[in-house]
Amino acid sequence: MEKRNLKAGQCYWLSEKRGENPKLGAKVLSDGRVSLFLEYYFGYEKVYNNAADAMQSKIRRRRENLKIFGWYKPRTPEQRAENKEAMALAEAIRRKKADEMEEPDGQIRLRKKHNEDFFNFFEKYIADYKKADIRVIEMAFRRFKAFLGDTPGYEMYKNGIRGDQIDCDMVEAFTEYLQETSRGYGAKSIYQRFKKVVRAAVADGTMSKNPCIDRQGQKISITIDEGAIVKDVLSPEEIRRLVATHYDGENTATRNAFLWSLNTGMRWCDVKDLRFGDFDFANKVFRFSQNKTKGHSTKSVVTLPLTDVLLGLMGERPDTRDKADLVFSLPSHTGALKALRKWVSLAGLDKHVTFHCARHSFGTNMAATAARQGLSIRVVQEMMGHSNLRYTEMYTRVIDEQKKAAMTELSKIMEG
Repeated sequence: MEKRNLKAGQCYWLSEKRGENPKLGAKVLSDGRVSLFLEYYFGYEKVYNNAADAMQSKIRRRRENLKIFGWYKPRTPEQRAENKEAMALAEAIRRKKADEMEEPDGQIRLRKKHNEDFFNFFEKYIADYKKADIRVIEMAFRRFKAFLGDTPGYEMYKNGIRGDQIDCDMVEAFTEYLQETSRGYGAKSIYQRFKKVVRAAVADGTMSKNPCIDRQGQKISITIDEGAIVKDVLSPEEIRRLVATHYDGENTATRNAFLWSLNTGMRWCDVKDLRFGDFDFANKVFRFSQNKTKGHSTKSVVTLPLTDVLLGLMGERPDTRDKADLVFSLPSHTGALKALRKWVSLAGLDKHVTFHCARHSFGTNMAATAARQGLSIRVVQEMMGHSNLRYTEMYTRVIDEQKKAAMTELSKIMEG
């Protein structure tokens, strides 16, 4: 078991035959002993290299500590006897492990990793990641864990999930969660990083297949464009239908919060944090800081008039409430979305309606009002809290598309 001139922490082989698998080795300890281990060889495998952002060949090895100890330089008969006993026990374990690895065809099989924890893989990926977008990678990890904890049916995975437990249905729900809870266009950026980690997990073997591909073989994606905004906008008539629709057991807080967003353009993350202390009831205005741009934009603070409609959504005598109290006692985002979908369905609206849809609807309807009244588009910019006018102009393009659609329908009628 002895090998000359090695320092603490260095290793050497004890296997007698060339090509043994697993191989028996020893690591020199600082107290003069050695710790025995087995090293398994699984051949070569294609793995994902973070730094190169490419697939590369790598030798697959795994080390197992046997928790068997001997002496590096035995000086007494007792120490030599201990080494002989330790060596015999370790060699017996090595032979047993070698037999277990051998398949009927004589090949050595790489242990499947699909039952390994995806969180552990993600954390290791982050630890090894060296590129500039590391913060977005970390955010993707936090958002995925938050999604699992916030979503009924998935909360059992909030502390850990195996790679093979993540399927396309879960990923589709995750993309929707990102679009509902992310700031601005962050949903797409976060999801792109999530997919990057998933590809690495597939290459590593932590996942057996890519869950970012749906059952039809199509990539699950998040698209940010004007077309998506057109689809998700509620017209004034559709808003009136929602207001007129009630049902037994409706979630009043969710209803009022959604109507509030339709009348203010506030995002979910801002509405749920809105407090009575944000209001100046004497002057009928309120002010809030947008979570999206807080701390890095001059437009992060938005001031809006407090209309009678908004006052009605706040309940009785809002001016007497404690300033620290939340205006809306909302359920989780998932719970609010479930209540919203039931409400929308009962109102007979065939649209994918979300809280962000309320913001888009407010921006589009305000842009249309400004155009009719000859007001500057900058009025809408201030109300939406946009840092750049080009974001506001997006809603004028939506109006143009709606005009084209209306003209097309009129032409069909005229053509008979």
